[in-house]
This record gives sequence, structure tokens and C-alpha cells, in this order.
Amino acid sequence: MMNNPYGVNPSSHNDKNELVKANMPLVRLVVERMKPQVPGFVSRDDMISAAMVGLMDAASRFDPSRGVLFKTFAERRIRGAIYDEIRKMDWFSRSLREKQGRIGKTISDLEQRLGRAPEEDEVAAELDVSLDDYQHLLGQVCHLGCVSLHEALDDRDDGRNFLDLLQDDSPSVDERIEEHELAQELARQLEKLTEKERMVISLYYYEELSQKEIAEVMQLTEGRISQLHSQALVKLKVKLQRGAIK
Repeated sequence: MMNNPYGVNPSSHNDKNELVKANMPLVRLVVERMKPQVPGFVSRDDMISAAMVGLMDAASRFDPSRGVLFKTFAERRIRGAIYDEIRKMDWFSRSLREKQGRIGKTISDLEQRLGRAPEEDEVAAELDVSLDDYQHLLGQVCHLGCVSLHEALDDRDDGRNFLDLLQDDSPSVDERIEEHELAQELARQLEKLTEKERMVISLYYYEELSQKEIAEVMQLTEGRISQLHSQALVKLKVKLQRGAIK
């Protein structure tokens, strides 16, 4: 029998194509859900293109023996591919990254000094800005905090990231065991957020409401929801940077 000059198993190649075809609707579903999280100049077509790369990558890497549903695995890869593309586009200027880092450091310093998560007015005072200016700053950096927290937890092929632990995507038994301590620590840190911050995180990541829908539920403006979301993510990221979550 003649050897395959391309080194590809035809049946395996066909299986991957079928996985991609069968999960095309997932691409648009993820893109539509993520669209409110990205700035206006990032087009839907750019997101779909990156999402397709993520889907094809998922089909190539998927290992059914690990007990993870392909849809779950692919969704992580798709989201990751979109955020990778956004980072390549240099979404945020250096000045915004510096502002986000300054907020994070201020929150971290205050938390260590106060022994609790600081209130917004305390952070604003420490930054020597008005509360309105601080909240405006949170609105500016909200997407940056979200992108950072979508980065992978480590180099594993399953593409799990920090925010995956906020979502109820029914991980396999192996994943539950492997991430048990991390999830426990995350739950403890979530409890340290303010009541409004916890509600925003819960409604956004567990109930999968949009920021507009959350604004209606909490009777706040959509801009205020964006600020609370941003501050909650910055606080949680500070825990990672300080090594509170291993």
C-alpha cells in the first residue's frame, strides 16, 4: 500500500471537518455574546474570523477521552482566539494600561492596609481624584480588565481561563478535582466583593444577562454596571497578581 505523502489520517481529518461544520452556529453565538464587551472599532467580521480560527484549533486539539464536551472545549478556544486577536490589534494604548495598573495597585495597597476590600470612595481618595473621575476611569479600562482575565490560567491544551471558573459549564470530574482548590479560593475572594459587584458578576457570568439587562434588574445605568463590572474584575485580578490564587 502506498504511504500517505501528507501524513494525514483521512478519517481523522474528516472528523475534524464535521466538528467544525456542526459547530458553526457556536461561532456566531459566542461573537454575539462578546460583542458588547469590545470597542466599536472591532468589527463583527473581525471577531467571526478570529472565532473561526479558534473553532478549527479546537477541532484539531480536541481529545474526547478527556470527558469534556466538544462544545465546552470549543467555546473556550473561540473566546480565547477572539481576545488574542484583539490584543494583536493593540486594543488599548499604553496610557490606559498604566491607568489600569495604577487602579489595581491602589486597590491592592488599600486592601492590605484596611484588611478588607476598599470602597470606591476610598480608592478615589487614594488616587487623589473625585469619585466621578474614578468611575469614569473604570469605564475607560473596563474592557482591559476583561481581556486580562480571559488569558489562560496556564499552558494546558484545554484553554481554561480564570473567568471559566465563574461560569457553570459543567466541567469533567478530572477538571473538578484539578481545579477544586482554585475554585474554592475564587469563591472566597468573590465573597469579599461588595454586594453590587457580586450581583453584577453573578448576573453576567451565571445568569448570562447582558449589561443592559443587568442595568434594568438593578435599576442602575448601563454605564454604572460597566464600572462595577470593571472594578470587580480588577479586584479579582489583584488576587491573582498577589498570588492569593495559586
